Amino acid sequence: MAICEMDDNFRQLLTIWGPDAEFQQSCQSLIDARQFTRSIALGHYENFPVVSFFLPRHLRQPFYDIYAFCRWSDDLGDELPCSEESLRHLKWWREEFERSLTGYARHPITMALSETIQQFSLPAEPFYDLISAFERDQIQNRYETYTDLLSYCQLIANPVGRLLLYLTESATPANLQLSDNVCTGLQLINFWQDVSRDLEIDRIYLPLEDQHHYGVTEVDLQKKVSTNNFQQLLAFEVNRAEQLLMSGKVLSRKIPRSIRLDIRLFTLGGLTICKKIRQIDYRVLEKRPKLSKWDAPALLAKAFTGKFK
Repeated sequence: MAICEMDDNFRQLLTIWGPDAEFQQSCQSLIDARQFTRSIALGHYENFPVVSFFLPRHLRQPFYDIYAFCRWSDDLGDELPCSEESLRHLKWWREEFERSLTGYARHPITMALSETIQQFSLPAEPFYDLISAFERDQIQNRYETYTDLLSYCQLIANPVGRLLLYLTESATPANLQLSDNVCTGLQLINFWQDVSRDLEIDRIYLPLEDQHHYGVTEVDLQKKVSTNNFQQLLAFEVNRAEQLLMSGKVLSRKIPRSIRLDIRLFTLGGLTICKKIRQIDYRVLEKRPKLSKWDAPALLAKAFTGKFK
């Protein structure tokens, strides 16, 4: 599939740290590697804060490292000229990650991340899942069923929540399931706010079975007009995402106090996007709802009090 032009900053980084760098080099300093991941984590807009002020200090750098790995993987999947190039770069990235697990990290992200993995005894599977998700993006851009879409969310979204639980030694089976619900809900609501943007890169995450049920066709979507049928479809999808997000209310009571506020903020950010989509009557094809700095005070107040509605 065609992909938009590569971000200039990412292009520059790729010439230095990518597979085709003229002189393949290694990052020599862990301090420099950590500064690299920190700059990536703090340099991107996200619906939900990557690392909040309230996250314990000893967890901030590990989360910068994890986020930078996710961000770089995402950019390799989305910012290259074509799917063939993305797959080639993702294969290289998988090999770089594998090398870092054996103590031979060369990239600043994998160098910083390998230290975090070792320090917190993190499993490798979530990182492999993330790479697999971006590889899947190159070969699949439509989803027949909701179950198929959930299997994608399991790769693209759930690993991050699981890793946070591992960082805080709270990865019980019950907590992992609740975390998966929240992360899947966040991913789904991100899809629903970005239906129009995803169309521009030839991706449709609305399950075909749901489109058929509500009488929405791809031709309708391409017109970028939110018809009554489309509004009903999106209302159904937003409600499903919201139900998953509400698992955050239970999860925030079962995890260490040190990260409860952050989990609440993630969850409340998703719930606020649900509200904003409803406020524009589900017309996301014409307007993209998103969080702004003006939402922060209300989100913080709810997070402190534990109110989710």
